[in-house]
Amino acid sequence: MKLLLATRNEDKVIEIKEILKDLDVEIISASQFPDMPDVIEDKDTIKGNSIKKATDCAKFSNLLTIADDTGLFVEALDGKPGVHAARFAGEGCSYKDNRVKLLKEMKNVSNRNAQFRTVCALVSPDGLIATTEGTVEGKITEEEYGDNGFGYDAIFKADETGKTFGEMSQSEKEKISHRSRALKKMIPIIKKVTQTSVCDSQRQSFELRRSKL
Repeated sequence: MKLLLATRNEDKVIEIKEILKDLDVEIISASQFPDMPDVIEDKDTIKGNSIKKATDCAKFSNLLTIADDTGLFVEALDGKPGVHAARFAGEGCSYKDNRVKLLKEMKNVSNRNAQFRTVCALVSPDGLIATTEGTVEGKITEEEYGDNGFGYDAIFKADETGKTFGEMSQSEKEKISHRSRALKKMIPIIKKVTQTSVCDSQRQSFELRRSKL
């Protein structure tokens, strides 16, 4: 069975494939569907955006689809950049642009507390199956540390390790990251869905509901 990742972001594809590598599924990305329209992420929450991405891509591809959306919530900035983390510095901005803007807004701010939060949505072509969430607490550093990862990784120091994600190896990051935690919660659900046909009883067991997005 094929499992579609509802993203064309190759950094995310590599990371997600590594986390889900033990699943007995063929994992493909949205890049393999050049005619698939880009999903406009216009919801007010990361959960809403995750569900919308998975739903739209599942309907287009007629494949079981998983999507995730991530927000970075900084306490001193009243939760910004939050759901808009990927576009914090404006449309078409780079990872670097976002980091530079966040460090500028945090200049001389003593409260550096922040939380990364990811919501994953698993959707079949005819409705929503499940959502899971993963979080990690940390601090926004005053400068960049490490060259690994992507996005805000070089300026987010996880409380559990005392390192930024940019300083961690992929295996270290996988153990504690928000995306990894959300995806690992989803693995047993994916296994049950892919090992049996999606029948009415299964829909009931996973509290399947029609998406209204």
